Amino acid sequence: MDTLPLQVPLPERARAALEQLILSGEIAPGARINEVALAARLGLSRGPLREALRGLERDGLVAAGPAGQGMSVRRLEPEEMAELYDMRALLQGFILARLAQRVADRALPARVLEELRAQVAAMEEDASAGNATGYYARNLAFHAALHEAAGHRRAAGLYESLLKESHLARQRSLSRSVRMRESNAEHAAMLDAVAAGDAAHARALGEAHVAQGGKRRWLDSLGEG
Repeated sequence: MDTLPLQVPLPERARAALEQLILSGEIAPGARINEVALAARLGLSRGPLREALRGLERDGLVAAGPAGQGMSVRRLEPEEMAELYDMRALLQGFILARLAQRVADRALPARVLEELRAQVAAMEEDASAGNATGYYARNLAFHAALHEAAGHRRAAGLYESLLKESHLARQRSLSRSVRMRESNAEHAAMLDAVAAGDAAHARALGEAHVAQGGKRRWLDSLGEG
């Protein structure tokens, strides 16, 4: 709760703290949320905590149980995860096509592509070292940078919402070096298409990165126990 400025309203601070506990896996999918224990842990009353939980329910991170059973961290069924990959793929393709068009229109500063390529190079180092935690953090930052460069706030917001729901499954799918390297090779190819100003090819690669590569890596991870 100390990572946000003190002037941020208490329910928002509670929501950020609870979201971090869920996205980090500290509160596992399917786990029942004990409001009394959690409020004590976060040092707040149950009022702000309940308001935070309602917000996270709207985001799809928690779900209400039967009457009187409170809330639990949402556990996605495979069919739901597959749908999330499908929708993220459409947005990823849109973002990449928009970036390539900006290059074709000479509207994207050269330094932006240089910075994106530097992120890909850093991810390659993480992948080679088997640093899954580092790779995943850089991967999130890379995709956020793509969205920022594309300059489409609505698409970025929708993508982030879908990403939160699928966060833990994606993290697991990128836990092995071979899958990290494969994913990063796709990043490099996407940037090549963007740099060429080829919007159609960039869109196709962006969609394939999620709907084909990402979904397959997730399916592979399901069999690992």
